[in-house]
Amino acid sequence: MTTPNNHHPKFSNLAVLDFTIPENKKGMEDAIAKVKAESEKEYPIVIGSENVITDEKLKSWNPSHKNQTLGVFQKGNIDIAEKAMQKALETFETWKNVPAAQRADYLFKAAEIMKNRRFEMDAVMILEIGKNWIEADADLCEAVDFLEFYARQMLEYAGGRSLTEFEGEDNTAFYIPLGVGLVIPPWNFPCAILTGMTASAIVAGNTVILKPASDTPLIAAKVVEIFQEAGLPEGVLTFLTGPGGSIGDYLVEHPKTRFISFTGSMEVGKGIYEKAGKVFPGQIWLKRTVIEMGGKDAIVVDSEADVESAAQGIVASAFGFQGQKCSACSRAIVDEKVYDEIVEKVIALTEKLTVGDPCDPANFMGPVSSKSSYAKVMEYIEIGKQEGVLVAGGTGDDSEGYFIRPTVFKDIKPGSRLEQEEIFGPVLAIIKSKDYDDGLRIANDTIYGLTGAVYTKNEDKIKRAYKEFHVGNLYINRKCTGALVDVHPFGGFNMSGTDSKAGGRDYLLLFMQMKSVSRKIIK
Repeated sequence: MTTPNNHHPKFSNLAVLDFTIPENKKGMEDAIAKVKAESEKEYPIVIGSENVITDEKLKSWNPSHKNQTLGVFQKGNIDIAEKAMQKALETFETWKNVPAAQRADYLFKAAEIMKNRRFEMDAVMILEIGKNWIEADADLCEAVDFLEFYARQMLEYAGGRSLTEFEGEDNTAFYIPLGVGLVIPPWNFPCAILTGMTASAIVAGNTVILKPASDTPLIAAKVVEIFQEAGLPEGVLTFLTGPGGSIGDYLVEHPKTRFISFTGSMEVGKGIYEKAGKVFPGQIWLKRTVIEMGGKDAIVVDSEADVESAAQGIVASAFGFQGQKCSACSRAIVDEKVYDEIVEKVIALTEKLTVGDPCDPANFMGPVSSKSSYAKVMEYIEIGKQEGVLVAGGTGDDSEGYFIRPTVFKDIKPGSRLEQEEIFGPVLAIIKSKDYDDGLRIANDTIYGLTGAVYTKNEDKIKRAYKEFHVGNLYINRKCTGALVDVHPFGGFNMSGTDSKAGGRDYLLLFMQMKSVSRKIIK
């Protein structure tokens, strides 16, 4: 096997910037001004060496100022999607033979370029999807981590796998790429998850058609620019903007699509899974799907918990990036012995949170992503008023942008809509449990299984959580958000998806297949 990382130091996670340092603060302010100044810039569909311009346009909007555009994009159609497929197929024939070390080098170069463009990338996320400064930079850090980590992982896999020796034969097993993949990333981690999904498939030797989320095409275009700047050969990565209902479905069902990598809502994910399961004329494989969906994540607070720490973890997990994380805590399940105390502390912490334009670093929460998201969250707030007691927030203002106060309901009953359905916004349901057993039972009573946390000082209860709390990412005595690459491999159970464990050491295997070769030794 080859020795990994010959020229690269051991992987470590990139640290988030300290914006109290004047130089960093000014860097961000200048970058925000620059991105605003480029609001009329037009971005093409990129297919190989061709920049495609369409008659019909799409725009990127600022959810903090809903009438402010940030960029102009092309509305792709089925003919363009077919052209993209043909180019990706053609390029795969050469790209699959490029040595793994060379493919990894493109990722290492992209990571360096991304770090050099750090303020610009952060500024785009602040403006395009409403991340605060820290959340935006954490997103950037994760994207860089994915590039660095997957490049190193590919170097490890490139040596093949050792096998049991068998007399008279020379046996080897090695990994080869799959083919053309369709990557459909989400809008909520528009730099990190997009970069991770794209880079992993590319470094494994596949060609990728990237169809970005309609709410975040600008950050996607910037990531594509970075790969171009890194010298990635034309045709390896296609940038295709357009409606998911037409070009997305067309490519999911295309007989030459070899795999689909999707992160997003359960409804869309199930639809992709169903469509990908059909074998169309001319298709000679079963498509591989990597489908990561939502969560209804719970923090279980035991009677033997540190209540101050638990309350802080709940609020940070529930309202970071407006609760728009698949890992966000939307349920706090609290033992009746500490229930009133936790509710009181959660209310006090929630009421201190600032909401407003995230261009101002004083604001902890920005807007929700879009008009439709605003409407959905406000509808759930009305449902919450019927199902429990509103104790914080509950109001929104969409006159300028899509702003919603962080909202807390107490006395929510297990099985109610607020306790069961993914809201994807700043709404927390607090549920009273009789004891720890009851808390775990309520936590597991959901179709999802993504993240969860337990706060307790009792070692036996902690051990039980390891075995009994059925989630892909479990956290003990800490918040349930903020997974780091190769520290917390990320992916969930049940209707949270296929448990891909992004940022883990098995992830690249999803984009490769093993070939076993046995050669008889002739003397």
